[in-house]
Amino acid sequence: MQEEIQQVEAIYNSIVQFFVNYSFQLVGALIVFLIGMFVASKVSAATLRLCEKKSLDITLSRFIASFVKIVILVGVAIIALGKIGISVTPFVAAIGAVSLGAGLAVQGLLSNYGAGLNIIITRPFVVGDTITVKGETGLVDEVHLAYTVLKDEDNVRITIPNRHIVGEILHNSAANKLAETTVGVSYGSDAETVVKVLQSVLAEQGASEAREPLIGIDNFGDSGINFMVRFWVPTEHFHETRFRVNGAIFQALTDANISIPFPQREVRLLDNAS
Repeated sequence: MQEEIQQVEAIYNSIVQFFVNYSFQLVGALIVFLIGMFVASKVSAATLRLCEKKSLDITLSRFIASFVKIVILVGVAIIALGKIGISVTPFVAAIGAVSLGAGLAVQGLLSNYGAGLNIIITRPFVVGDTITVKGETGLVDEVHLAYTVLKDEDNVRITIPNRHIVGEILHNSAANKLAETTVGVSYGSDAETVVKVLQSVLAEQGASEAREPLIGIDNFGDSGINFMVRFWVPTEHFHETRFRVNGAIFQALTDANISIPFPQREVRLLDNAS
């Protein structure tokens, strides 16, 4: 019992002695670190504003700003540790020894960071683009080193690890998305009139003007002529616009006295009288 009390007293005395000897250094290190965090945030924000002023890509601008902040914080941490007499040289050596094993343990995470760096440098897409990858479609909302966030029309956030983007087949349609619909009219309808009616509907209902809509005869059905309508709409309002266009097409064809055929069957009754 006496030995345990002596051990506790020794530990207590060591702690007190440490704070007596290094109290000013600890306060100084804390002040340096807090000032460093403040400066890092301000410099990072200023770097982001400068990049935006120079019209750099938003993804690249955020990456540069984050990198600048990390570099400043690392420098401040080294200075703060030096204030309390801790040399960073052993830490550098330890990091080098541990990095090999850590690298093997986090291969997936590192591959995500490597892929994220590739995306930021090559820029196959930027924030605001509409992309389709691995069966997922949405507007690019955020691009980070480890992952990319998409947002669809339902405001659902889709997080995709960057290693599943680089090396995959990627569809990028900028801010718009292609909508397709088929309209069937009777064989007695005038094709030019149908096309004009469909064009006027698309112009009124918010189809994107960035790309010209395509309207033409797709095929000749059993009951009528099938027109294919291909037009671009803002991805954020894809289904909303598509539904509105379909309703407007139906109403416009009705107003123009253009009939939409329905399947018909001709049935013959044979007299099997014996």
